[in-house]
Amino acid sequence: MPQHIGIVGCSAEGAALCYRTICAEGAQFLGPHAHPEVSMHTFSLADYTQCLDRGDLAGVGELMLGSAHKLARAGADFLICPDNTIHQAFSHVQARSPLPWLHIAEVVAAEAVRRGFGRLAITGTRWLVDSEVYPEKLAARGLAYVRPSVEDRTDIHRIIMDELVRGIFEPASVASFQRVIARLKDEGCDAVVLGCTEIPLIIDDTHSPLPTLDSTRLLARAALRRAVEVDTARR
Repeated sequence: MPQHIGIVGCSAEGAALCYRTICAEGAQFLGPHAHPEVSMHTFSLADYTQCLDRGDLAGVGELMLGSAHKLARAGADFLICPDNTIHQAFSHVQARSPLPWLHIAEVVAAEAVRRGFGRLAITGTRWLVDSEVYPEKLAARGLAYVRPSVEDRTDIHRIIMDELVRGIFEPASVASFQRVIARLKDEGCDAVVLGCTEIPLIIDDTHSPLPTLDSTRLLARAALRRAVEVDTARR
C-alpha cells in the first residue's frame, strides 16, 4: 500500500488545493480514481495569524505540532504543510515531530534546479517574503533570489489575506500580481516562486510574465512520489 499522507493545514484554500491535487493526480501513479490515503488537520487560521502578528514562531510551531500528533494518531506516515509562511517555525517543529516532513521550500528549490532556473522572484505574504524560509533553501542549491519592494510586499500581503484566503478572486488583484512579477522580471529573475499556496488560484504560466513555480502543487506531487516510491521500494 502507498504511504498515508498527513496534511497540516493552515488556510482553507491552500490546503484544499493541495488535497485536490493529491487526489486528482494520484491516478497517474495508481490507476483510475486511485490515490494514497490522505488525512488533514487544521487549526483555525486565526490561531496562526495571531501568533504571526506578534512574532511568536514558537506558538506557530506548537500549532503545527498539535496537528502533527493528531495526524500521527490517524495513521499518517509522513507530513506536509501547504502553507509557506508557517514554515518559519520549522526549526521549532522538526526535532519534536512524531513524523517526518517534506519541506515546501526544499521541494520548490529542487524543481527550480531541475528546470534550470538561476534567479528566482519570491512572492507570498509579508511574513514569508521578509523571512529566510526561501533564501536559506535557495542559497543551499546555489540559486539567487529577489524579494519584491516593500510597497509590493504590502500590496501582495493585502490581496492574500483580505481576498485569496477568503476565496475572493478579483481581476484587479490578478493585474497587481502581474505588475509585481513583471518588475521582478526586469530585475533579472527567470522564474517566480508562488510562495503562498493561494497564489496559484489566480496566477499560472498562461498569464504570468515569468515561468511559475507553484509551491502548492509541487508539494502535493512530491508527497505523491514519496508515498508511491516507498510503497514500490517495499515490494
